[in-house]
Amino acid sequence: MAMKLSIPSHDCIISPPMALYSRPHQTHLSATAPASIFTTGSPLQRLVLVSNPSIEAPSRRFTRWGLKTTLAWSGERTSQGDSPSKALRRILESPGIHQGPACYDALSAKLVENAGFEFCFTSGFSVSAARLGLPDVGLISYGEMVDQGHQITQAVSIPVIGDGDNGYGNAMNVKRTVKGFIKAGFAGIILEDQVSPKACGHTRGRKVVSREEAVMRIKAAIDARKESGSDIIIVARTDSCQAMSFDESLWRSRAFADAGADVLFIDALASKEEMKAFCEICPLLPKMANMLEGGGKTPILNPNELEEIGFKIVSYPLSLIGVSIRAMQVNIFSLFFLILVYA
Repeated sequence: MAMKLSIPSHDCIISPPMALYSRPHQTHLSATAPASIFTTGSPLQRLVLVSNPSIEAPSRRFTRWGLKTTLAWSGERTSQGDSPSKALRRILESPGIHQGPACYDALSAKLVENAGFEFCFTSGFSVSAARLGLPDVGLISYGEMVDQGHQITQAVSIPVIGDGDNGYGNAMNVKRTVKGFIKAGFAGIILEDQVSPKACGHTRGRKVVSREEAVMRIKAAIDARKESGSDIIIVARTDSCQAMSFDESLWRSRAFADAGADVLFIDALASKEEMKAFCEICPLLPKMANMLEGGGKTPILNPNELEEIGFKIVSYPLSLIGVSIRAMQVNIFSLFFLILVYA
């Protein structure tokens, strides 16, 4: 007897995990649009796949959990002749908290842009997985990241913040990395203080370089920016909270601010109290939050809560790669059994 198999629609748009971003804005789906819910590892990664949606945007402002967030819809987006970095600075200077999913190739970046996000990140984890099929443990090279980044930035008009890992070496390597990211078209670059080879964020066994070398990396990035005549945003990340202590991560963040960093980011903050304490230092500099879908050290908070604590931008690093992997697994599984049934 033939088996009935449910094969996901190939013509589908993957919506973001709304439990993380906020409540969905007004979305009207056709009555015939099929929908499937996939869960990948955690309730936080419950993702809805729908086909042929039409998004109605009656206003540029939408109320999300009581928070008004401005979305730059494709038809309303204007570059004003700005460079990507200037456009990103304008976003950082505007009111509210700003959310950006992490893409990993040109197609995923275009989907982020078409959804109406103001900017996006690249995820080293996702790029390493998509390009090499390998984990984020320092195996992907500077050249591969720059090449992937160039394809991404050329595909979209929104600013892209690139994952520069640990700069791929010492201060001289950091300068080369920053200059390469500038040429690739990135609006910003995230630089961390891990040793080489690095480890993936929120994992055990991470080690960081000395205070002196960590600060030198940020100073080298600032020098590279000046030498290039660029205005690229320097996001200074420290992994010392988990590798050493929370107090150490605060010290390094202050030192990064003194060195000239534009945005501060402490990875793997373990509680709301730590998140609040972090946002209280260097009040003039924006703080970045990293909401690790699927579970990590940092509490998963909605945009309202993050803004109340004091964060300015928030990254969602795993949503796109996670749902892509799951969708491909389901489709491959369905096709495999379809072949068995009709063989």
